[in-house]
Amino acid sequence: MKTKISIKYLLVAITIGMVFTACRKKEDGRIGLDSDTSGAADNALAQGTFNDVSNISDQGAAGGLISYSSTNNGSDIRGILSQCATITPTTNGSSHTVKIDFGTTNCLCSDGRTRRGSIIIDFSGQGTLLQAYNDSSSANKHIITFYQYYVNDNHVEGTHVITNNGHNSNGHLNYTIEVAGGKITKPNGGGVVNWQSFRTREWIEGEGTSAFDDDVYLINGNASGTQANGTSFTETATNLKIAIGCPYIKSGVLQFTPSGKPVRSIDFGNGTCDANATVTISGHAFNIVL
Repeated sequence: MKTKISIKYLLVAITIGMVFTACRKKEDGRIGLDSDTSGAADNALAQGTFNDVSNISDQGAAGGLISYSSTNNGSDIRGILSQCATITPTTNGSSHTVKIDFGTTNCLCSDGRTRRGSIIIDFSGQGTLLQAYNDSSSANKHIITFYQYYVNDNHVEGTHVITNNGHNSNGHLNYTIEVAGGKITKPNGGGVVNWQSFRTREWIEGEGTSAFDDDVYLINGNASGTQANGTSFTETATNLKIAIGCPYIKSGVLQFTPSGKPVRSIDFGNGTCDANATVTISGHAFNIVL
C-alpha cells in the first residue's frame, strides 16, 4: 500500500483544456456548418486553473505533513512548487490549516508559470496532522481558498472543496470535488471568467503500489459558467479516464455547450494513450490532434 495514498489523489491534472484550442475548424465547404468554438479557451483556462489548484494543494499538504525539503526519499516533493512556495502547517486541536505562500511578487515555478499570493487548505480531524488529512469520514472536507492569488497574472478566487468518500462498492477510493464561486479575472482588462463544478473522481488503478505513474482515475460530473464576453456555457464529463503516466485523456466523452449553440461532443477514444480525439457538432465529426 502506498504511504501517501490520501495525499496523492489531487496530483491528477486534467488536460481537457488542450482540446478546445485544437478543435477550431473552418467551414470547409459545408454551408452553415457550425464549427465555432469561441469561448472554449475561457473554459480551458478555468478547468486548468482549478485542477492546478488541486495539484498545488496536494503538494503543499505533502510538504507540510512530511519534512519539506527539495527531496524526500529520492523523489522531488516540491513538484511544480519548486523554491517558490513557503509551506506553513498549523494545528489547533482538531482544526488544521496548511498555507502555501508564493510571496507578493511573481515567482517562476517549475511548470513555467508565474504565481503570487496564497492558497489556504483548512480541514479537521483527530490525531496527527497526517491522520486528520487522510481521514475519509464524511465530516472531513478539504476547503481550499485563496488570498490575492494570481497565476500568470490571472486573479483566481472562489472556494474549492474536496471530500474523501472512502472506498466504494468496487473497492476504489473516490472523492467529490466542488468549485463554488470560481472566478478568474484576466489581466489588462481581458474580462472575467466565472466557473462552478461538481465532479467525482474514482481511483481505479494503482492504489496498492508505491509508484505514482501507474495511477488511473475516472472523472464524472458537471460544470458551468460564463465566458469573458458574458456568454454562458455548460459542460458534462462522462468517464474521463486520466492516467498519471499519460499526458492525454485516454478515453471518455466531454460535452461542452455554449449558450445558444449545439453541444460540442469530444470523444477521447478507446483507452490508448495518444493525442487523437473526435469532435462532433450537429452530426459533423472532426478528427483532431491535441
